[in-house]
Amino acid sequence: MYGWNGKFLRVNLTKHKAVVKEYDVSMARNFLGGRGFAAKILWDELKPNVDPLSPENRLIFAAGLLTGFALPSSGKLVLRLKAH
Repeated sequence: MYGWNGKFLRVNLTKHKAVVKEYDVSMARNFLGGRGFAAKILWDELKPNVDPLSPENRLIFAAGLLTGFALPSSGKLVLRLKAH
């Protein structure tokens, strides 16, 4: 698929580490855009009823599909954090 780089940057603020993780094209097709990626990550990685302010929670910055195109209002950024 064009427009996808196939990578996430995962940053652990507690351990002061950043790691590049790859994802496959099926994830890009099934969970379009930043909102879909953020929802998928939260669903897969968080336990139910996690405290919103705990270190186990995730803060996700995810860019939308049209980010980078020279179109008015095309750049979207989703900021997602699980809350009660």
